[in-house]
Amino acid sequence: MLRLKPRQRGLFVEKMPDVANIAAASMLFGQFLSDKPFSLWLGIAGLVAWLLCWTTAFVIAGGE
Repeated sequence: MLRLKPRQRGLFVEKMPDVANIAAASMLFGQFLSDKPFSLWLGIAGLVAWLLCWTTAFVIAGGE
């Protein structure tokens, strides 16, 4: 298991939602900026990545 010091845990929890938003923006909303047709699977992957990042942040924030 990953052992994080309190400062590392705080930094991780603070930045992980930013990573989640970037993942969702690039895979879901970024499709509207391209000439390609909308891909439902890529949109779902963006939502799953967003959910996984947020869930990870909440789990790490709970800590021990």
